[in-house]
Parts: sequence; C-alpha cells; structure tokens
Amino acid sequence: MLLLVGLGNPGPKYENNRHNVGYMAVDEIVRRHGFQPGRARFQSIVSDGTFGGRKVLAMKPTTFMNESGRAVGEAVRFFKLELEQVVVIHDELDLAFGKIRAKCGGGHAGNNGIRNISQHIGPDYWRVRIGIGHPGEKSRVHGHVLSDFAKADQPMVDKIVDAVADAAPMIGADDFNGFMSRVALLINPPRPKKPPQEKGPSGPEDAARDKED
Repeated sequence: MLLLVGLGNPGPKYENNRHNVGYMAVDEIVRRHGFQPGRARFQSIVSDGTFGGRKVLAMKPTTFMNESGRAVGEAVRFFKLELEQVVVIHDELDLAFGKIRAKCGGGHAGNNGIRNISQHIGPDYWRVRIGIGHPGEKSRVHGHVLSDFAKADQPMVDKIVDAVADAAPMIGADDFNGFMSRVALLINPPRPKKPPQEKGPSGPEDAARDKED
C-alpha cells in the first residue's frame, strides 16, 4: 500500500494558492486514475484507488498546513506503514517555478507542513517537491505562498499538475527516477526537428556554369 499525501489548506479561500499545489496534484491524480469519491477520514479527505500495480490511499489533510503531521501520523499508525510507503506532494520555495524533484528524507526547507509531518513520523519518507520559486526576501515568503498563482502562470500550473498525474504510476512502482524523467519530458517536451531543406531548381547562373564546365 502507498499513502499519497497532497499538502494544502482547506477551504475556497486557499484553493488556488501556491501553497495548495499539493492538493491540486492529488485532485488530478484521483480524477485521472479513477479513484473512489473522497470521504472524511484521518482528519483528511481520502480516496482509494490503484496505480502502478499498487493500492493507494490519496490524502488531503484538512488540519491546515502547519498541523499536517497529525493527519498523516494517524493514517501511518492505523495501517502500520513503513516510512518508504509514504509520499508527500508539496510546494517548494527553493525550487524554481516549473521544476519538480523527488527525494527521500532530508530537511523541511521552510515548509511547515513537511516540518510537522517529520515531527510526527520522522523524516525518512518520500517527497515530491513542486517548485513555486522564492520571492527573494524572507519577509515576503508568507504572502508569496498564501497568494494565488498569477494568471500568466496558470498554463504552467496546468502542465505541472497534468504531468504529475500522468507519471504517478511510476511512483506506485517505486521508480522515482522514471517519474522525474517522465514529468520533465511532459513539462518541457523537445522541440520537433526541422526537416532538411530541399535544394531548389538550378538558376540561370548555375546553368551557365554547367555549360562552361
């Protein structure tokens, strides 16, 4: 079994915030892969499904970001999960917007949801980190994460969410390198190669040169 956690804050006020991109990704995974309708459990909205040949419980904690560990810890203890069976999708200030990275363990990089989860279950779980970029000054971080994506950013947000949902079965198969490669390819597909240009018919100068030869 896999516990797939998307981080965010509940309620329409926060729905399109940068801090809620984990929620957005899990919502698209649930839709794309035909999970069961969401229900309240473990202080979260949870949905059952499968991908990558594995049973998956998708979870969106409703505790607010800073208390996400309460919800995750409850589910981990109930199912007696090992930490490598937990994957958390969250926003990452230290990654440029549009970048996605996966890693197991490590610090919280200023994300209070990750900080709280690590306090409840330990740090050695998988994270899928979705870059939202840093506003440049520490004093602006709070407003940055709790503000909506700009309209100009929305096409890239859609690409990110679609790519994570498309590649999610690789997470189920524990192929995180394959997951990252697939996501990168979907977000930034290679440009099609231009066909070689055909030479046109010879002009008068070419014809005259041919006669001289």
